[in-house]
Amino acid sequence: QVTLVESGGGLVQPGGSLRVSCTASGSVDSTYVRAWYRQAPGKQREFVASISTGNSITYADFAKGRFTISRSNVKNRVDLQMTSLQPEDTAVYSCRHSESRATCWGQGTQVTVSS
Repeated sequence: QVTLVESGGGLVQPGGSLRVSCTASGSVDSTYVRAWYRQAPGKQREFVASISTGNSITYADFAKGRFTISRSNVKNRVDLQMTSLQPEDTAVYSCRHSESRATCWGQGTQVTVSS
């Protein structure tokens, strides 16, 4: 059983930066993929970025050059550093943890980009 907790969301002005984090607890496998998704009001949830235990990284097109996913120095934590944020980035950002046996989701953290 794996439990995910997201943190770091909040209000930021256009052009600003924000870092959100995903921390896992419980029985985490040695091999997994950790990913970030987001969902804006009235829209479908969409993929943002992912990183594997083998350090394979994938970004959505809109995230390339602006967002950086990385493993934190804190054990079992993955960070998403977001820069040059715009109002269209406003969404609930959720963490997904995928293992061979199961996939788990966190509850999400709200990111609002507004002046």
